[in-house]
Amino acid sequence: MAFNYDDYLRMEKMPTLWCWGCGDGVILKAFIRAIDKLGISKDDACIVSGIGCSGRFSSYIDFNTVHTTHGRTIAYATGIKLANPDKHVICVAGDGDALAIGGNHTIHGCRRNIDITLIVINNFIYGLTNSQTSPTTPRGMWSVTMKKGNIDPTFNGCKLAEAAGASFVAREKVTEPKKMEKVIVAAIKHKGFSYVELLSNCHINLGRKNKMASAIENLNWLDEITVSKRKYDAMSEEERLNLLPTGILKQDTEADEYCEMYGKLKEVYQGKREKFTQADFKKTI
Repeated sequence: MAFNYDDYLRMEKMPTLWCWGCGDGVILKAFIRAIDKLGISKDDACIVSGIGCSGRFSSYIDFNTVHTTHGRTIAYATGIKLANPDKHVICVAGDGDALAIGGNHTIHGCRRNIDITLIVINNFIYGLTNSQTSPTTPRGMWSVTMKKGNIDPTFNGCKLAEAAGASFVAREKVTEPKKMEKVIVAAIKHKGFSYVELLSNCHINLGRKNKMASAIENLNWLDEITVSKRKYDAMSEEERLNLLPTGILKQDTEADEYCEMYGKLKEVYQGKREKFTQADFKKTI
């Protein structure tokens, strides 16, 4: 029997406040399909979101949800996960939320390899606050803070996550909703920190100010700047220039997970109390 999206939404909050044609709605539906496919109960998941267009995610989805301050999704989620290690904790953040003000928390979430899924909705701009340059805004593009064209180097969040120690890293785009769904399923199933970058369009505050006047033109641009990992791996360095690979980019099933290590340490400490030694600690790692 086909499921009903309405069962997973707070219908009193519908319709959404997202702009017409925004990819956030496509991501929301892919997320709901992934949750349904995994058979996760609403009581067994907590969705944490921050500030920005992506922050609405926790308002619309009918789960345990926490709407946090700007850039603090991973900090809140870490506490939630440590207190409830048997639950699925999923963060949804924008490129500014996760890679600018929240960049430090993202790095340490990756470093700890705590079993949290971070979905970064990357629309290459600060959309909600009207077009300021974000860490992922491509060089040369117009923004209200770079009116002659962005001169900042563009941040590659997936490379950052890999280098910082995330054991699962993936990227997909809203023009491939079924692939997004599969990536989200794989990320949630993975034990360890999962970094998932989903490329979305912001044709209102990025597109129409950069010669992409419609949602379709902005979506076509996403297709132009991406290529599957399989094809990307076969390209020369010159051919890869300005292209982003999509698919699962890293999957390490052997990495130690933070909650498990914490649990082992807690067991040993509670048995030893004041006699807990460095040798006891070494037994847990």
